Formats: sequence, structure tokens, C-alpha cells
Amino acid sequence: MAAGETDDEEREPQHSSRGTSERTGRPRREGRRDEGDERRGRRVSAPQAMRYAAEQLEELLGRTPESVSSVKPTRDGWQADVEVLELERIPETSSVMASYRVTLDEEGELVGYEQTRRYTRGQIDRRA
Repeated sequence: MAAGETDDEEREPQHSSRGTSERTGRPRREGRRDEGDERRGRRVSAPQAMRYAAEQLEELLGRTPESVSSVKPTRDGWQADVEVLELERIPETSSVMASYRVTLDEEGELVGYEQTRRYTRGQIDRRA
């Protein structure tokens, strides 16, 4: 090995120039604003809110969300309903699913969540 070169295992991890969230200490997501950005305090878009809701709920639950079934703006940010596989069964139609209502602030950070429903995957809601 030549002078000044290092083995791959000895390299320091590279960090993004985006920095970390002050609140969570996690790396900022792509498209997030830095402190000096002129758009600071502006609400994330609906597609971003959907992704952030699913990502952060997965981090908390340790389960991968199946889908985001709704997203809507609120006075303080966003509210999303996220569908998660709770218990896998055979046949798949008997697997247990759960709906979680996720609350995000304007910047897309999760501020709360609650399980609102449990159901089997094959269950159909009857609406009048």
C-alpha cells in the first residue's frame, strides 16, 4: 500500500452535506431544507409526506408498511393512514393488517401515531 492510502476498512464513514435533524439526530432526507434555506418553514409536499410517514413508522414498528391509504394536510403539518402487515398467515387473505394514523409536522417529522384498526387482508369494508 502506498503512503497516504488507507485500507477500505480504515476509512471514516462519509456523511452527507445535508447534516442531521436537530430533533431526531437522523440524517436529513433528500429534499430537506438546510438552516439557511430561504424556504425554511415551508410544508413538505404530499408525496414527500407519504414517504416520510411510511419510513418513520417502519423505523418505530420494525415492520415494512404495505401502503399509504390516505394523506391530508392539517393546520400543523400532515396526517397519513399507513397500512402495515401485522401477522403473516397462509392463505394471504387471512393475514392480519393494521391501519396506523401518523401525524407529521410541516417539515415531515413524525410527531405521533396510533393504531386505528386491525383487520384481515381479505376483509372488505361495507359502506352504505
